[in-house]
Amino acid sequence: MTPRRLIVTLAVSATVLAAAACSTSTEPAGTGSNRDAGTEAETEAGTDQAAPSADQAGGDVGVIAEGLDAPWSIAFHGQTPLVSERDSARILELDPDGNARELGSIDGAEPNGEGGLLGIAVHEDHLYAYFTAGDENRIERYPLTGEPGALGLGDPQTILDGIPAAGFHNGGRIAFGPDGLLYATTGDAGRRSDAQDLDSHAGKILRLTPEGAVPEDNPFEGSPVYSLGHRNPQGIAWDAEGTMYSSEFGQDTWDELNVIDAGDNYGWPEVEGIANDDDFVDPVQQWEPTEASPSGMAITEETIHIANLRGERLRDVPLDALDESDERLGEDFGRLRDVTVAPDGSLWVLTNNTDGRGDPGPDDDRILRIDP
Repeated sequence: MTPRRLIVTLAVSATVLAAAACSTSTEPAGTGSNRDAGTEAETEAGTDQAAPSADQAGGDVGVIAEGLDAPWSIAFHGQTPLVSERDSARILELDPDGNARELGSIDGAEPNGEGGLLGIAVHEDHLYAYFTAGDENRIERYPLTGEPGALGLGDPQTILDGIPAAGFHNGGRIAFGPDGLLYATTGDAGRRSDAQDLDSHAGKILRLTPEGAVPEDNPFEGSPVYSLGHRNPQGIAWDAEGTMYSSEFGQDTWDELNVIDAGDNYGWPEVEGIANDDDFVDPVQQWEPTEASPSGMAITEETIHIANLRGERLRDVPLDALDESDERLGEDFGRLRDVTVAPDGSLWVLTNNTDGRGDPGPDDDRILRIDP
């Protein structure tokens, strides 16, 4: 495939890329099964994503890349940025000159509504990918071969399969925690009761070794389940003290920010949002779906940053005041799918207007750079 030229905005993007090189079913009727289709899918009437400039967006925003096709996740292999595309199943490598090349594609990934190639993570020269393969979601890992500018994928190894899949509620975020273990968010795949069933991988946060084994200190013996009672979590991150946080799509009432502890039950489908029910763990913050639909998240020294889809904003939550938040990028760039911390400490934010549910402009989708 001919490499695509990614358009960079002035010197901001070129400098950042050079530095990097060097140093979203079938639930029963009446259950609100289309809530993600509402929160993720609803486009706002009159929205026009016609590529505001960095100055229009507040002066601290640069455009790293443009012209991406339904991108879902950003990860770094050392200093090299990698991006997953949901529907094409491609992994893209960005080089210092602003070019994207296809590093490889994920065989078996099948786009289906919110499903397809979703989250990616890098650990010890392996790329990990969470993707939809027919009626299941699966996690595989691939050796990363070659050098930056000519990276490739070796033969796949299945880490976990049999995760329930559907046209929506697939979860899909994967990340390595400070303990060196692999965490994965899974949606309920429209099977609401499965979120409370420890024999099901749906509606959970899972924890595995890098090779796919169940860690001996997992809260449920012999099970990859780390926490349960989730509807569709799509963000996980850790602060400097090792505390784990997750962002989650609710149904019709509340989206959530949760503090995750081993073995805890977060209530879905019995409760949604803050319920004050001693049987379940309440979120530390909740938002109306029209204002949120939280997907990927990242943590800098003092702040949790959450990418919002329907809310079309980046939400900043202070670690010392988890019931408060500020907002930026409000509706300037449309739906936001992922946010990550780049090697230089900046935030990279992934827009998601070309996934069939947004209102893409001529330059979508993009990677934005923000100085936090």
